[in-house]
Amino acid sequence: MNLPPGGTIGILGGGQLGRMTAIAAARLGYRTHVFASEADAPAVQVSSAATIAPYGDSAAVARFVAAIDIATFEFENIPAGLARRIAGKRPVLPRPEILEITQDRLREKDFLREVGVATTDYRAVGDPDALAGAMRELGLPAVLKTVRFGYDGKGQVLVAAGTPPEEAWRRMGGTIGILEGFVDFRCEVSVIVARGQDGSLAVYPPVENRHVNHILDTTIAPARLPAETAAEAKRIALHIAERLDLVGVLAVEMFVTKSGALLVNELAPRPHNSGHWTIDACVTSQFEQLVRAICGLPLGSTERHADAVMTNLIGKDVAKWREALDDPHAKLHLYGKSKTRPGRKMGHITRLLPRDGG
Repeated sequence: MNLPPGGTIGILGGGQLGRMTAIAAARLGYRTHVFASEADAPAVQVSSAATIAPYGDSAAVARFVAAIDIATFEFENIPAGLARRIAGKRPVLPRPEILEITQDRLREKDFLREVGVATTDYRAVGDPDALAGAMRELGLPAVLKTVRFGYDGKGQVLVAAGTPPEEAWRRMGGTIGILEGFVDFRCEVSVIVARGQDGSLAVYPPVENRHVNHILDTTIAPARLPAETAAEAKRIALHIAERLDLVGVLAVEMFVTKSGALLVNELAPRPHNSGHWTIDACVTSQFEQLVRAICGLPLGSTERHADAVMTNLIGKDVAKWREALDDPHAKLHLYGKSKTRPGRKMGHITRLLPRDGG
């Protein structure tokens, strides 16, 4: 389906990723209609229209569907059943099947193995006894994660020698878990790739991600990697996008091991925090790329005109907004969130640097 400018894009979710997608869509002449649970959500503030209701409200879903031409999502924890229901009436891109894979860490890891992509060793665990067995098989330390709904370190427990399986299971807080072998990595990188309806592909350079308290703090673009490692990271991301039959954007998070090997950690079939730098440093941002892809437009250039360092404003860090404006090389992005909480992403700052090749 090709949707020309003037059409309406439905966005499931009202967070900052939806906000930046809506802004990019408006620049291309599209209207956006956000389905969110809060009336003052970041995406609602900048969209043409909004439906404010729980995802389970059938009447609200029907009104939303009637008002849009095409739908996408700005985070992957929306109910997959909702995406499928909407897909029966309007195109939903990326496909709901992709959402179902990436919502479930076990299915995601199994998919990656099936398509020949390396990951850390892992085991599915359904109770503390199964966890104890997996701990013996994989060795320690290891990381126990809930299979569904974990993000920014939530639902994750580092399991070390002497950790009682029952305690780790309780702290994880899920009904099904996945135990992953611990990776002593050199750095964590991510690659964002876009794929259009015609199968065309565009990929951004790998970036290095640094975390604080399991939350992304800083992204360095591009990652300082050997040329062959950077090329392989791009190849892996493109391969995954094609095997998923993606239409949209996909973020592929990877570990770079001490030996230089690449292990894929997670997939996100939507714009990603580590791609925010593309707004200010690239010809085409990841958000515009999503709009182009799902609407059947040609993909834009991923060429960067500057290197960049993106820093998240988390919680009280948002008070640094004036400091950012005092820096002529900094670009400030605030998300319009009225309540500040520890660990909450309130905005980001991108500092542009002279391009250093690569």
